[in-house]
Amino acid sequence: MGGFRFLEHLADAYIEAYGRSYEECYENAGLAFFEVITDTSLVEPKEERIVEAEGEDLEALLYDWLEKLLITVDIDGFLASKIDVEYVRREGDMYRLRARISGETYDPGRHVSKTSVKAVTYHQMKVYRDEEGVKTRFILDL
Repeated sequence: MGGFRFLEHLADAYIEAYGRSYEECYENAGLAFFEVITDTSLVEPKEERIVEAEGEDLEALLYDWLEKLLITVDIDGFLASKIDVEYVRREGDMYRLRARISGETYDPGRHVSKTSVKAVTYHQMKVYRDEEGVKTRFILDL
């Protein structure tokens, strides 16, 4: 049911992710993020990390989530091929997300290097629910 697809955009990666729940939608947004960088089918889920994000609305939460994933790539060279978002919930005036991401450190001998993500942007970012479930659209600056 859930998944993601790449939409047409001139210079950047424009992605639509979707799922039956906010958790599944944000999982697929994360997987799409990593798929921009590498072929995730070649990434073995050897190591697990906890990632937590927060935001004052669902778009800010998505931005912080993707930004935290970008940091794991930029600082540690960590690539994920499996993502389990444990929860997306509102706590007081903030939305919070907690996820387990599984993968390994980039190995140029085994992993395809597609492109690097320079930044996550708010431009055209949206998170919404419709009759099919939860969807999000976002742009990654390449």
